[in-house]
Amino acid sequence: MLMRLVQSLEEYRTATGEEHEEGMATAELLGNAALGIAALVAIWAVLQGVGLDVMEWIRGQLQV
Repeated sequence: MLMRLVQSLEEYRTATGEEHEEGMATAELLGNAALGIAALVAIWAVLQGVGLDVMEWIRGQLQV
């Protein structure tokens, strides 16, 4: 009877598309790492641009 219940649950999951996934796949981890690197590059570019503006402002204030 227990085996029939387990089999019924597996059939239900298959029919409804509810597959239980354990952990993350390698492709998902690589995708997350790529997004993280892209975010860091974007933040670096913005900070570099802001840094140049700040340096120009300081030079203007010091009249250098």
